[in-house]
Amino acid sequence: MLDIYLMGTGGTMPLPERALTALLVKYKGKGILIDCGEGTQTMIRKHGQSLYSIDIILLTHFHADHVSGLPGLLLSVAKAERKKPVVIIGPKGLKTVVSSLCIIAPGLPFEVILCELTEREQSFSFEDIRITAFAAEHSVPCCGYSINIDRKPRFDVHAANALGIDKKFWKTLQNGESVISNGIEYTPQMVSGKERKGLKVTYCTDTRPIDSIAFYAKDSDLFIGEGMYGDNDKMQKALENKHSLFAETALLAKKANAKKLWLTHFSPSLREPEAYLSKAADIFPETIIPGELESITLKFEEK
Repeated sequence: MLDIYLMGTGGTMPLPERALTALLVKYKGKGILIDCGEGTQTMIRKHGQSLYSIDIILLTHFHADHVSGLPGLLLSVAKAERKKPVVIIGPKGLKTVVSSLCIIAPGLPFEVILCELTEREQSFSFEDIRITAFAAEHSVPCCGYSINIDRKPRFDVHAANALGIDKKFWKTLQNGESVISNGIEYTPQMVSGKERKGLKVTYCTDTRPIDSIAFYAKDSDLFIGEGMYGDNDKMQKALENKHSLFAETALLAKKANAKKLWLTHFSPSLREPEAYLSKAADIFPETIIPGELESITLKFEEK
């Protein structure tokens, strides 16, 4: 299972009724936070989630509404008595930005490992989690992220028995390692059943709707995309500020064959985003205007 927690739906600046957009993804106790606007640590607590379990922070870009909460968050993680390293991934300039922000968060009891993106596409693996960063199109260097949970094929018990493989080797083979027994080498492929579908969530805000986003979001179980402007009349503003309309993001979700779309990162001037839901839903019916503190659990398909 993959647990998804939206911290808020606001873009540019927080409002009394709308926190800034950030996303927490939890899998097997490991926490991945995407973006960290001011107040993010408070929203994490409102979700009832642990700050201690934040292992990876993915930053899309360095506008204040996406990074200004970082010092406070790291200090809160420290107060949770974390000692394990925290990995932070982000675009070019990451080391300068994080170092500057952390001047007011000195003496952290854990190592902060910085991974600065140098290519338009980069992938990282953390045990069962595969993260792909990809370039977006905004007024500053910006990226989106796809988080994939890949599944190993089902173990074929009948094949293992037919080959006479001792049960003590089954787990090793299931974990993708070969074994040698009585001078015979057995490989994982010999006892692998059908491929099993994993889980995928893609997050990409603060961007024009370029086709490459649909490519990276392909077959996502959940696509979280830009909802800066609801009205199609805001096209000129979207072009000038490098943001997207509801309808444009819905078209990306359709091209990507996503299962669900959450629109977020609403303009402060967009007080009632629900009023424009049809602009997206007419194109992609599985569009949702999430509320503050929205959450969802994505489950593996079992056949």
